[in-house]
Amino acid sequence: MENPYVKQYPELLSGKTLMYVHGFGSSGQSGTVTRLRTVFPNAKVVAPDLPVDPFEAMTLLKQLCKDEQPALILGTSMGGMYTEQLAGFDRICMNPAMNIADTMQAHGMTGTQMFQNPRLDGVNQFYVDKALVKAYRTVSEQRFAHVDDEERVRVYGLFGDRDEVVDTFDMFQQHYPNAIHFHGEHRMDDRSFMHSVVPVIRWIDDRQEKRERPIVYIGVECLWDDYKKPTSSSQKTVRQLVENYQVYFVAPSASSCPADYAEVVAWLREYFDVMAWGHTIFTNQRHLLYGDYLIEKTMTRDSMATRLEFGSDTFKTWEAVLDYFSLLGGQ
Repeated sequence: MENPYVKQYPELLSGKTLMYVHGFGSSGQSGTVTRLRTVFPNAKVVAPDLPVDPFEAMTLLKQLCKDEQPALILGTSMGGMYTEQLAGFDRICMNPAMNIADTMQAHGMTGTQMFQNPRLDGVNQFYVDKALVKAYRTVSEQRFAHVDDEERVRVYGLFGDRDEVVDTFDMFQQHYPNAIHFHGEHRMDDRSFMHSVVPVIRWIDDRQEKRERPIVYIGVECLWDDYKKPTSSSQKTVRQLVENYQVYFVAPSASSCPADYAEVVAWLREYFDVMAWGHTIFTNQRHLLYGDYLIEKTMTRDSMATRLEFGSDTFKTWEAVLDYFSLLGGQ
């Protein structure tokens, strides 16, 4: 059966190396690695089986960074903690276990443990004693040691709002501004990966390539109905627009908005997730927005962007809007 979430993006990370750092008790043969190779078919995915010893793991990762020069490093859970320490590279830390020793003790990750995925050496179990927990604590205490202005731009943290294993959002945000909640649990599935991680990868790849996508502004009044639920097909349309356009959500400034600033931000986060992070504009001067397209319900003044009047005979539904942009082919 065709997966309704997973799509391929041959242009993203094309010809580049993507390194994945797995979590505790996992391996480089995990489902996440398979997903990465499927979604980014033209990228080289490097995914080592990490040694159980954290000092050996960090040594291996630093050597791989030197040898492979990855364009992007992704790390999950324990791997997110390691990834944050690999300074000098663009990185995404997914549900990072920044206090891995505490996490291990709190969730029964001591004693005899089974690897969750096959490993190339054929080993299927390992033992965690007090000395190993201490080693993990020592390595994790090196977190945030290399934070500077450049690193703050290059590192993203993604945190599931239903993660019952790790919660280091507040700690991470103290050091990096790119700390983002997404709808999901500790283990990412296809849906949370495609809706949360892929948009961030697109932002990073666009920055690396100095790629400028056409800009689409969307008035929030077009996205919600009278009951503050998403209008039909609005979420689907926005997700497809994001694949080819730089999409921004536009709301009236807080002083005149019927729903205050916090309510708008919370609503967009609830229904449009990571896509709205850093892409929401509050203004009462939409006509001054510099971009390519502006989707709104009521035009009060001439706009600098091509205006699409949502609800009009031409753009009565989001399906009609999507058809219009499909004909443009990303232009």
